[in-house]
Amino acid sequence: MEKTETNKYVIGITAGDINGVGYEIIMKTLADNRIYDDCTIVIYGSPKVAGYHRKALNTPNINLNVVKDMADLQPNRVNMFNVSDENVKVELGKSTVIAGQCSASALNYAVKDLQNGNIDILVTAPINKNNINEAGFNFPGHTEFLAESFGVDDVLMFMVSDELKIGVVTGHVPVNKVSENITVEKILQKLRLINSSLSVDFVIRKPRIAVLGLNPHSGDNGVIGDEEQKVIIPALGEAEKEGITCFGPYPADGFFAAGLYKNFDAVLAMYHDQGLIPFKVIAGAKGVNFTAGLSIVRTSPDHGTAYDIAGKNIADETSFREALYTAVQVWKNRQLVEGIEPLKRYAAHEADKKIC
Repeated sequence: MEKTETNKYVIGITAGDINGVGYEIIMKTLADNRIYDDCTIVIYGSPKVAGYHRKALNTPNINLNVVKDMADLQPNRVNMFNVSDENVKVELGKSTVIAGQCSASALNYAVKDLQNGNIDILVTAPINKNNINEAGFNFPGHTEFLAESFGVDDVLMFMVSDELKIGVVTGHVPVNKVSENITVEKILQKLRLINSSLSVDFVIRKPRIAVLGLNPHSGDNGVIGDEEQKVIIPALGEAEKEGITCFGPYPADGFFAAGLYKNFDAVLAMYHDQGLIPFKVIAGAKGVNFTAGLSIVRTSPDHGTAYDIAGKNIADETSFREALYTAVQVWKNRQLVEGIEPLKRYAAHEADKKIC
């Protein structure tokens, strides 16, 4: 597809699992046409599936502009690029191979358009990791797929909201493998990613980062595990040498119970549930999953396919809407920072000339 000539940035949305709540939260979000004031929207999905969900849910009527080429995008309407054949079957609330195929197809098309500069931002609706892998998608999730697609060695699953931003050292890793996957270099690299993202993506000057311990009571000086002494504390020391302002390790339970997270710009947790459980409790419906460390901007809601409520018209679109707004804000922040940096370099050069 070729990008149309427009002064608006383009947001690509992958529709996710056809049997989950993806289409519902997308349509509910895009029913507010104020969203199109600054941008052009294109959904990678199926017009047939969208029509099915619209009838089943009685959601607000959205006129889709079905396109075969980016040149056909219309700025003030919801555009859709068809990524599946017309025989696709919707089975609400069920995990099916065809649902996985549709999810994978949407992602592949969207990533190609990102790589070619045809879209500027990616917002992904939830996928089912089991059926998408059955369809030949050999990645634990979006995060790992995007890292490989854009040639990045490491990225950060960064859960963000106004109240709390939290990243994890180990993402989609079984609990019995967590300890062996935590190293000084991995912690250090995640701290670098958080620090950079806070500075550039969220325009926070001199960010402060809290780091959680792995064990209960942060190991009690080695009595309940020694990862804090042997791995986490040395990693914090290395981070400080690089100019990263970080503190810890804090016992996770007391840290959140006392509201200490309010004193920091972000938190680094050691494993998935240690970070995501408090995040979802604190952020509520406004939580967003942001992939930090990529050259492109990608966000998603912080929930899954929600098969249990699919087709019942009760899915809350708040997280998806926040994901869209967050993606736009991060994209704008990056444009701002890119515009400021050349000015800083010019000012430094002029100062050097005066010294000489």
